[in-house]
Amino acid sequence: MKQLEAIDDIELFDDEAGEAGSEADGLLYEHLRMEVDGGQEPVRIDKYMAEHTPHASRNRIQKAADAGFIRVNGTPVKSNYKVRPGDVVTLMLDRPHYDTTIEPEDIPLEVVYEDEVLLVINKPAGMVVHPGCGNYHGTLVNAVAWHLRDVPGYDPNDPSVGLVHRIDKDTSGLLVIAKTPEAKTELGIQFFHHDTHRSYQALVWGNFVEDSGRIEGNIGRDPKDRLRMAVFPPDSEVGKSAVTHYRVVERYGYTTLVECRLETGRTHQIRAHMRHIGHPLFGDERYGGMEMLRGERTASYKAYIQNCFKLCGRQALHARTLGFRHPVTGEQMDFSAPMPDDMGALIEKWRKFLRNTETS
Repeated sequence: MKQLEAIDDIELFDDEAGEAGSEADGLLYEHLRMEVDGGQEPVRIDKYMAEHTPHASRNRIQKAADAGFIRVNGTPVKSNYKVRPGDVVTLMLDRPHYDTTIEPEDIPLEVVYEDEVLLVINKPAGMVVHPGCGNYHGTLVNAVAWHLRDVPGYDPNDPSVGLVHRIDKDTSGLLVIAKTPEAKTELGIQFFHHDTHRSYQALVWGNFVEDSGRIEGNIGRDPKDRLRMAVFPPDSEVGKSAVTHYRVVERYGYTTLVECRLETGRTHQIRAHMRHIGHPLFGDERYGGMEMLRGERTASYKAYIQNCFKLCGRQALHARTLGFRHPVTGEQMDFSAPMPDDMGALIEKWRKFLRNTETS
């Protein structure tokens, strides 16, 4: 399959695709074009596009087809159309491409370390790492572009420099940015071979029986919710292999503070793995942690939990440590970031809860 134009499919195949205007309402803009390979067997177009467009759900592709947005050789087709060798498939939408050029923005950054080839940042919760999916400004890379605006040769739109890895919007903590292509390549190799050291602090629902453990399970897109990841058997061909090691730090009865060490670095890995073993992250709405999963059913306890949610209005997850070999000198570099105020206040509230429970 020859894909002629890259797209952000999570944005394209959104809930509005089946509700947008028709061609009569105005111009349609081409967002995706792909040519079917010569050896392709006949297959339904919704199935074909779901297989060849990362993360796009078949249901949303069907909505786009129903709205007349999917065309083959220039003609709108329905979901049951079977693609044939040489077909040119296009996705037409009633909105133009958004310009995703990264522009420098004067946004404060907490720089933990910086030298000629790399930068280590302590990202606050709530900051999106990279533009996309409705967040086109105010991201970490916009802030980094401003911070490095006078560095010769650093182009924030050049994929050979910049972010080496990512963390979620509502996760706080450490990230490394490469200023040179050579540094990004070397650091990327370390991440690929799992030679880096990363640990997270997480407050999760429930009390663990054991003091430490290992979670292994492939992580892939949840077929029921494209914005969430699911865990599949390690020996399956679904998803990518993932391993998380955890250690209990403190127990609060109904919740537990754990340290998680990543052996791999998959999207939403800790969030998905913890939900998989029955311990969703506290406050993690997408993975079921924004509900009262443990504890009493009294009015006072329910009010207490709601106050906890307000105190830290996000998943309680912090990328606390980051270690790697310097891409030029080979020196081992180890960094740590203190727990942010919102998570710290939440932990202290649970400590107080436990003390009051033990003395009552």
